[in-house]
Amino acid sequence: MPGIVVIGAQWGDEGKGKATDQLGDRVDYTVRYSGGNNAGHTLVVNGEKYALHLLPSGILNDSVPVIANGVVIDLEVLFEEIDGLNARGVDTSKLIVSANAHIIAPYHKVMDKVTERFLGNRRIGTTGRGIGPAYSDKINRLGIRVQDLFDEKILRQKVEAALEQKNHLLVKVYNRRAIDAGQVADELLAHAERLRPMVADVTRVLNTALDAGQVVLFEGAQAHHLDVDHGTYPYVTSSNPIAGGACTGSGVGPTRIDRVIGIAKAYTTRVGEGPFPTELLNADGDKLRADGAEFGTTTGRNRRCGWFDALVVEASATANACTDIFLTKLDILTGWEKIPVCVAYDVNGVRTDTLPLTQTDFHHAVPVYEYLDGWTEDISGCRSFDELPANTQAYVRRLEELVGCRISGIGVGPSREQVVMLHDLL
Repeated sequence: MPGIVVIGAQWGDEGKGKATDQLGDRVDYTVRYSGGNNAGHTLVVNGEKYALHLLPSGILNDSVPVIANGVVIDLEVLFEEIDGLNARGVDTSKLIVSANAHIIAPYHKVMDKVTERFLGNRRIGTTGRGIGPAYSDKINRLGIRVQDLFDEKILRQKVEAALEQKNHLLVKVYNRRAIDAGQVADELLAHAERLRPMVADVTRVLNTALDAGQVVLFEGAQAHHLDVDHGTYPYVTSSNPIAGGACTGSGVGPTRIDRVIGIAKAYTTRVGEGPFPTELLNADGDKLRADGAEFGTTTGRNRRCGWFDALVVEASATANACTDIFLTKLDILTGWEKIPVCVAYDVNGVRTDTLPLTQTDFHHAVPVYEYLDGWTEDISGCRSFDELPANTQAYVRRLEELVGCRISGIGVGPSREQVVMLHDLL
């Protein structure tokens, strides 16, 4: 049975939770392998809306939810989210957390916010939740891992080492008060005993499951074009949400991955700073935002909105070796007479049919549009491709041609059952 990776094919917020939820009842393990609570999945199950920030969407079905080593964890947020779900009758008792996952400490959030303010117009547009500084400490070998909470002496030593330089920066550069290492350690230790029963060797658990023929779904946060190596750097996240990140972020080898499903919205959105060629800074953009309820699950920030960019999705499909594309929010495009789709860029008078090589050229890219016929029929009740209006079918087939990957599923509404499946995702 397969290992399946679900990735965002644009700049995040594509509706990955909806796609993973479709697979959920046939999946044994659902794994978050990157990012932190800067990401979010919104799911509607039996008419109830759930906003998940750190927990895998598998927490809402029968699969075993896993937070793997590639994730950075804010323990306070984790337990708030668990408590919120428990209060709504959701069973969270099967959650597994990697002993090697890194912890977001209070000082990471402080550093995130003061650094963004200091950057001014050069800011990245982070969520201010400490994700970047936590990953920086991880790379600088100053990080605190989940397993460190169970050795108080080691934990206190690591907190002191991490704060030695940061306190100098806070006081001398940012004009802030120093952070007390002992207080930070106490706050982290307060979570240790509750966390202990959840902690496991995730690498062994997942490989054993795959050996036994079970289905493991790796659920990416953010998206390809926010990847720290392959995204629109420096306006990216601090981890690797690409399909390859599922291997490093969980300890499962690449030969274990059988299918990669790219999730793409039927138009395009982005949160934070960075280039966005098809962005609409007009009434059309406002309409897409309002009709699509384009506000961040985690931050509540307005999402920047624009037309579908085939070059962005094609690049994701290529780099991640996508076997399938799941197209979400197609229903939001109902009512447009003509729907523009970006099929190329004009960069300083030269047409390019793929993403520009440099960030400078991408910043100056002007979209070249192809205009497809729209539809007025309500598609939210459609459950098969043949039920979709002819123009809707044509729109889907044209996107499929442009991105070079088959479209296997289509979201036609927010609820779990509002899906049109063209091919089985397993």
